[in-house]
Amino acid sequence: MPKLSEAEQRALLTESGIVMRIGVIDERGAPYVTPIWFWSEDGFIYFTPRQKSAWFESLKRDPRVSLCIDEQALPYRKVLVNGIAELQFDVGNDALWRPTYQKMAAKYVGAVGAEKYVSDTIDQPRALFRVEMAKAVVSSWRMPVADEPGMGIWAKRYFVPGTDF
Repeated sequence: MPKLSEAEQRALLTESGIVMRIGVIDERGAPYVTPIWFWSEDGFIYFTPRQKSAWFESLKRDPRVSLCIDEQALPYRKVLVNGIAELQFDVGNDALWRPTYQKMAAKYVGAVGAEKYVSDTIDQPRALFRVEMAKAVVSSWRMPVADEPGMGIWAKRYFVPGTDF
């Protein structure tokens, strides 16, 4: 199972339209997973819950997160991150990090759409969190491409003893 190179990982994390699924622990101790927009820059993954997001209180109570960033089409690239979410800006400080929010929105709806989206939601409080990739457990994967062996689709540990590679 080929891991993504640093360049492949960076490409996936910055590609337009790819959403991230964030997993937190809810108030009952159960996993809660939801797809959200994100921004990747300088070794950090940034994301923003609205003040009334179901997962915002969970994240403030327990900052452990699992992030899944993947694509639906071949070669099925994915980056998985298990780490600690750090609150960068709490609710009510949106003006301090609006440029990051603008870049994040532009990644999903283009520059013109982002301008409209931000202006239409400017009065809706939100926070900004980030996960530092260097301090997280990060794994990646993709299907074999070009002349890579097809048996590379699975890690060797999944095969029964005696399988010919």
